[in-house]
Amino acid sequence: MSKSIPRDNANDYNPEIVAERQRFIEETTGATLNHTKQFSFNPEDMSGNIESIFGVAQVPIGVAGPLLINGEYAQGEFYVPMATVEGTMLASYNRGMKVIREAGGVTTTVVGQAMQRAPCFVFHNARDARDFDRWLVENFGQIKEVAESTTSVGKLDEIEHYCAHNFVYTRFNYSTGDAAGQNMTSRATFVACEWIQENYPTLRHYLLSGNFDTEKRTSSVNLLKNRGKRVTAEITIPREICERNLRITPEAMHYGQGITTLASFLTNSSNNAAHPANGLAALYLATGQDIANIGESNQCTVYNRVTREGDYEFSVTLPALIVASYGGGTSLPTQRECLEILGCHGKDKALKLAEIAAALVVAGELSLGAATRVDKVTRKNEWVDAHERLGRNR
Repeated sequence: MSKSIPRDNANDYNPEIVAERQRFIEETTGATLNHTKQFSFNPEDMSGNIESIFGVAQVPIGVAGPLLINGEYAQGEFYVPMATVEGTMLASYNRGMKVIREAGGVTTTVVGQAMQRAPCFVFHNARDARDFDRWLVENFGQIKEVAESTTSVGKLDEIEHYCAHNFVYTRFNYSTGDAAGQNMTSRATFVACEWIQENYPTLRHYLLSGNFDTEKRTSSVNLLKNRGKRVTAEITIPREICERNLRITPEAMHYGQGITTLASFLTNSSNNAAHPANGLAALYLATGQDIANIGESNQCTVYNRVTREGDYEFSVTLPALIVASYGGGTSLPTQRECLEILGCHGKDKALKLAEIAAALVVAGELSLGAATRVDKVTRKNEWVDAHERLGRNR
């Protein structure tokens, strides 16, 4: 007969119930908990972040930098905490950061921001759906007022609407301040949908999420519009710096990027970059972001060219970069410390963190983009050699 996990309905985060769960796991599974049950924070601080807590997963955190950024919100040099178990990764990002510093820094621009909830409204037929589509436009002001009554931070900026058959798929686009905003937008949109249900008689029913928000996965709609923060990071690297630090010419970098971009098209990939998820996941783990948001955050486009002067121009646009400096996991003890390293904890820091994240992606792309080539003389590959030297843990 199955045994129930111990819980305390009055306070499921007190040290006694946590210890009881640890004993339960050891007795039930036969595992010995030495490391997972050792942690330095008060388990009651985890309320709202996890249920049935019994311990922690300790992921190593390294630091890379300094990363030189010429942003509107992130300006200067930053030492970036990165949590990962992949050897060679921080070494690679450090190399990219060195190139960025010598080239004068990476320029970052927040182009737009929005967080969505995407209800689907269901009608008896397509004509009713079409009429409702028009009604949404005419009544946006009232819907906005109702949605914003639930939050002091969130603002309903737009409702996208797309008719298909007898359905109207929508995306309620909000600005959410320094929070990622998924819970905020859910509450606001639910209240708005209930108001719509009361005030539009021919509506049969609605789904609060019709899957058009494409949460935690890539999509063409996010690529064209945006989800979270849309950020572009760009840099021009003088030829001499490129050849000395990356041991590759701008022409060779451009040539390789063209080939891999074609492969991305052929495989229907979410991006034509090398590995944006690597740096983003390491940053997200360290700073208390929702790691599942890598699903959409790693989506991006890369553009590069060789300038008339023979230098290397590189840029990346991340249209769905979801980061927060406030709320969620950002105030947990170790995550807060990592955000403080970046000067990104608390209010009015989310856009700064987004620019750092985009600049971090550039560092990783430059380094790996150069490392995958094979040296014509030695017939060696930096990517393979680095993993053999730094990434072997067998």
